[in-house]
Amino acid sequence: MPGRLSRPSLDWLLVFVPLVAAGEMLAPRAHTAIFIGACLAILPLAGWMGRATEHVAEHTGEGIGGLLNATFGNAAELIIALMALRAGLHDVVKASLTGSIIGNILLVLGASALAGGIGRDRQTFNAVAARSQATMLWLAAIALVLPAAYHHLSGPAGVAREIDLSTEIAAVLLVIYGLSLVFSLRTHRALFTGAGGDVETIEPDRRIRPLGRAVLVLLVATGLIAWMSEILVGSVEQAARDLGMTDLFLGVIVVAIIGNAAEHGTAVVAARKDRMDLSLGIAIGSSVQIALFVAPFLVLVSHVLGPRPMDLVFSPAEVLAVVLAVAITGQIAGDGESHWLEGAQLLAVYVIFAIVFYFLPG
Repeated sequence: MPGRLSRPSLDWLLVFVPLVAAGEMLAPRAHTAIFIGACLAILPLAGWMGRATEHVAEHTGEGIGGLLNATFGNAAELIIALMALRAGLHDVVKASLTGSIIGNILLVLGASALAGGIGRDRQTFNAVAARSQATMLWLAAIALVLPAAYHHLSGPAGVAREIDLSTEIAAVLLVIYGLSLVFSLRTHRALFTGAGGDVETIEPDRRIRPLGRAVLVLLVATGLIAWMSEILVGSVEQAARDLGMTDLFLGVIVVAIIGNAAEHGTAVVAARKDRMDLSLGIAIGSSVQIALFVAPFLVLVSHVLGPRPMDLVFSPAEVLAVVLAVAITGQIAGDGESHWLEGAQLLAVYVIFAIVFYFLPG
């Protein structure tokens, strides 16, 4: 039986929670320091939320448990996006969504394939499940391309209808996301429990935790992430100017990495243990969740939260980045095996994207 995987501990970063709170009260104009501190504070809190969600899922059965893990898997990114949405920072929200999608399938999967491939000739995984996830990513890419194409092809006359268009596309994406959960958790569950096993097996101790304590930790972690996210969003624009970055770069690269850093380490550790099914499921599955659940959910909730509704019209650079990232990921995932050079190639693409986004004017 393969050894249990242990998550890299980031708990020492919890010291930034009181430091950020103190800075917000005593030095509210120190936007850059507050922004960096809030980013660091969110990292361990996201890890606590993920672990608490898995412990709650232990008491709910496979179906509901899988839904909980899928729903809360990107909870940190969702909370950050909700705070930015409430502040009317739609460009930051869209950039963080783009960054989460390309970050998971290029940075996380690339780092996992590189780390797991070192010292091995190759690693194998379930090609059928990988191709199924890659197809879902192509669906997400189509959903981003078409609203952008409509925006540029319809001209000024079509702008007034972009909200309606985005809302209806969001509803379609949520339906297909629900169907994908049925597929992966019910009708074809065996495809997603290969050599890597379920995501929940990463815990070193499989004793069932008390439900009350798990729920309490989940609520506290959620509340603290919401608090830190609100502070982060309040300082993001000034911090971007102080650091010489555009809002686009900050959202696509910095905020996106912070939002799901906790699971990044888990995917790399899984690959080092030669469990690429699990690593691939974390990396690609997280991008699918962002594209098919978080993004459309934010579009729908923006009708009641924030100064105005949000659309799905992403910038040409964001759309191109997602399409290219999905294309190369599908190429690598389709044959059921990986090696360290493929990981290095994915990381190279991510670095190129980061450089381009950094030099793009705001």
